[in-house]
Amino acid sequence: MRRRAAVAIALLCACPSRALWAQAVATQTGDANDDEPVQGYSPTPAGPTVVTAGYVDVGFADAQGNGTSWVPGDTRVPNDYGVDAFAPAVNSRGDVASTNANAANNGFVPRSVGIGGRPSFLLNTISADLRASNANGSYLVFVRAQAMPRFLATGEQTQVLIEQAFARVIPFASHEFALTIGKADAVFGIEYLDNQATLRTGITPSLMARYTTGTQLGAKAFYRTQLPRLWSALSINVAATNGPTFIEALQTQSASLTGRPVLSGRAGYELNLPRFQLKLGVSALQGPRNDQRQSAKGMRLWGADARLYVAGLSLSGEYVDVQEDDGDAAEKLTPLGPRFWASEFEARGFWAQAAWSIALPWRWLERATPYVRLGYRRARFEGFPQLDVARLTTGVRFDLAESVVVKGEWLFNQERRGAPNVANDVRAISVVFIW
Repeated sequence: MRRRAAVAIALLCACPSRALWAQAVATQTGDANDDEPVQGYSPTPAGPTVVTAGYVDVGFADAQGNGTSWVPGDTRVPNDYGVDAFAPAVNSRGDVASTNANAANNGFVPRSVGIGGRPSFLLNTISADLRASNANGSYLVFVRAQAMPRFLATGEQTQVLIEQAFARVIPFASHEFALTIGKADAVFGIEYLDNQATLRTGITPSLMARYTTGTQLGAKAFYRTQLPRLWSALSINVAATNGPTFIEALQTQSASLTGRPVLSGRAGYELNLPRFQLKLGVSALQGPRNDQRQSAKGMRLWGADARLYVAGLSLSGEYVDVQEDDGDAAEKLTPLGPRFWASEFEARGFWAQAAWSIALPWRWLERATPYVRLGYRRARFEGFPQLDVARLTTGVRFDLAESVVVKGEWLFNQERRGAPNVANDVRAISVVFIW
């Protein structure tokens, strides 16, 4: 299986054509989101194109304590209900330094890089994209394969994911309207726009990203209308998919376990003045939870987001509310394997980030972007205490020429209620090589 995965990566990288990463990013999700005009809208004549792109994210991380949010010797069952296992994140995928292997968990844990509290270099992600479009850009096929080499207690493991694989059609040249089918980015909120290490200002995702940044398998539609006299635009992005917007480690997208689709969407407003941009959105999701088989056991998400850009300053934030019904008590089916039960669950929280992009006069160092992000999460599993956690993230990003990004970041985690207060802060470095 590993050999087949390696061959798949090699095939994606084999094409000798090369385009600027910025061009590939413009359709890196193939998503007609409300941030960029739909690719192919008012197209210029061109021939069919095949573009390859990708990146390698090399990291370094140093987590306090044992690299987890658990107190050593904690044997509570399930152990993931008593702490925030996602707090000591080390990379843009949200993988953590370590997870507690001494007690049984119920499948609410992230992927781990397996370094514990020991500083280590990491090969976070090897990503390869293949994009093919027709002459006028009205049809696009996009595939993204990613490999994550890891050393865990069970030995050397390399996880390979087909992160995205979809076709997108833009049927009308005079309208910003697109239809997408396959596995693509979610339509909920805004943080999914920064999923990739090349696009994220910092290194790690927010405390709420586990609920909103997963890719989804299904169909979606996007429409945007411009209001030129008001320098504004309105947009709607809707989807019907196998599962929710949860990340890959929590709920699968490969199959619908209930036979009913999950519906999600976002409505957006944009004010696009020459030196000032404001973007507002509201999102919602409803459908069965896709980690058990009862179609009547549902989940609901709603959220609101805002972004402001002015004179190199970027302010952004998002609020998310999550509700899950109790599922089939006999089984809980997760990508990490079967677990005990699908407990009733609720969570709410927010993140807010400020970043200042500073253009620099040096050819080899184009831009520096210091940033700070504040996050808060309150969550509760049925029958267990409420957990309140907070995180302050601060760092800086350097863009070197066209093809190298260097980031340094410090995460300050705080357990405010319901969980033991442990040393689980993280210092991380990421060097992203773009091709």
